[in-house]
Amino acid sequence: MKAKIGDKEHHIEQKTDGLKVNGQVVPLELLSKEGDNYYYNLRGRNYKVEIVECDADTKEIVVKVNGKKTTVKLRDRYDELLASMGLDTKANKKQGQIKAPMPGMVLKLLAQEGQQIAKGDSLLLLEAMKMENIIKSPVDGLIKKIYIAEKDKVEKNQVMIEFG
Repeated sequence: MKAKIGDKEHHIEQKTDGLKVNGQVVPLELLSKEGDNYYYNLRGRNYKVEIVECDADTKEIVVKVNGKKTTVKLRDRYDELLASMGLDTKANKKQGQIKAPMPGMVLKLLAQEGQQIAKGDSLLLLEAMKMENIIKSPVDGLIKKIYIAEKDKVEKNQVMIEFG
């Protein structure tokens, strides 16, 4: 898993004796948990980690470590795989369009033209590489135009939905 804290990205693996961060074992010990507060010991020093916000869709966690607030952005191996296949939504968000992340077939449309949608709403079901992928909206907005229909075959980067 990768964790981005500020401008720095760290590779993290969970081990039986703690964590491995950027290839080095870190002897992190969980002392106790009370609600959203976690108490850890790291090399003889105690830390209070409070979860302030957690967004499961974006995998962003806002935490306070001993009162200091910071944001952690997580990426697991599946996020890395989706990004390498073009399935992440960064490009779509900027352009106001949903493009086909890879060649496939539209199995089901879950939205319609003129519909007001929210970020994270499911828009369509795309079969690609023998897997069914739910394509979700990267933004809040209005669906201006749908360029595909159920059972259509799509090519990578083909515009499927446009926001207005």
